[in-house]
Amino acid sequence: MSLANHVINVDLQCPGVRGLITTRRGGVSTGPWAAADGAGGLNLGLGSGDAPEHVHLNRKRLSALLPSEPVWLRQVHGARVVDAESAAADTEADALTSMTPGTVCAVLIADCMPVLLASRDGRGVAAAHAGWRGLAEGVIQRTVEALRGRLGHREAELLGYLGPAIGPASFEVGPEVLEAMQVRLPDAHRAFVQASPGKYRANLFELGRMALAQVGVRSVTGGDKCTFSDPERFYSFRRNRVTGRQAALVWIDPQR
Repeated sequence: MSLANHVINVDLQCPGVRGLITTRRGGVSTGPWAAADGAGGLNLGLGSGDAPEHVHLNRKRLSALLPSEPVWLRQVHGARVVDAESAAADTEADALTSMTPGTVCAVLIADCMPVLLASRDGRGVAAAHAGWRGLAEGVIQRTVEALRGRLGHREAELLGYLGPAIGPASFEVGPEVLEAMQVRLPDAHRAFVQASPGKYRANLFELGRMALAQVGVRSVTGGDKCTFSDPERFYSFRRNRVTGRQAALVWIDPQR
């Protein structure tokens, strides 16, 4: 079966903008990095412990669906945003923007939330890797600001998409996570439900919407796919620890 049948196409409702989310199926990885039924897994993470030759072959398969090789980052759970056009594989950052048709912005995920952005006019796109640490440091707000800066319009209308991440029923955290979130998001407590003494269940999707709303992005879709509870489709670090990585990708179609 073609790899195209194993990816999730994302409609950002912008002219000439395309996005997709990979799943764990359609590659060559084996063992913990395979698909749930033991078939070849599409692990795209070079730091996951998988055989590098498998990851490189999986990335090559993915590239066949894209206008160019994705711009991969060395993600560090921070809030640095870079221009995709000047980034390299060893660039430490957790978000990137592009204004160039055919340049593919990519972030790797395995429970952290990917956020894809596009300007309403289709001139610019961005992708951010937003786990709780990145959210607490403002990676989403900084990505919005960086994209608007490149667009030359501080109030440019952006559309957002929240990709697969660990869902609110599965993401148990301590009070330090709530405290960290409240520094930038005063209403962050609304995204936390007490699970037991000293433990909360956190809703990354709701926190992502809060962060986007804080910088004027209110047209947001997605936020309905949990990596932890869907082992058929997604890798999850919290569920398996030794596991692979999906990718969230967005680009401006060079043929538009």
